[in-house]
Amino acid sequence: MNRQLILIVLIGCFTASAFAASGWETNFKRAAKKADRKDRYMLLDFTGSDWCIWCLKLNKEVFDKSDFKDYARKNLILVEVDFPRNKRQSRSLENQNADLASKYGIRGYPTIVILAPDGTLVAKTGYKRGGAEKYIAHLEKLIANYEKGPYKDGDDEDRKNERGGNRDDGDR
Repeated sequence: MNRQLILIVLIGCFTASAFAASGWETNFKRAAKKADRKDRYMLLDFTGSDWCIWCLKLNKEVFDKSDFKDYARKNLILVEVDFPRNKRQSRSLENQNADLASKYGIRGYPTIVILAPDGTLVAKTGYKRGGAEKYIAHLEKLIANYEKGPYKDGDDEDRKNERGGNRDDGDR
């Protein structure tokens, strides 16, 4: 019995440290509280992490880069809203993610939703070519535009032009 308990504790510690190192939350309510408390914008990554080609490209070219990680650590609260096909999720996580996708009108992956610290919609965007530095500049522009005036659906017109219609709309 003691061995099982020790094993469970060790696995829990390893999982928690690996999760913390990544910087991504999966619990939206916890992330929203943290964003409000730290006065940071939230970046919600609606992804199909184990099947969506454009999502994998966004991770590899932007989110996995040290420039982005450093920027995010100082400026954002990151939330992964995942719709995997081959990974199991808890029922509560599946429900949360489906509710968020419905709330923000997600029609394809990857979709990036930026929220103000108070939870107000700032912008929706997606994959953009150019790597981490250009993506950070893109996010900063979206936030600056929001601070000038409220977001209107369709303000992300450049998203459609950037990807040239290449969308992974797979099943949800």
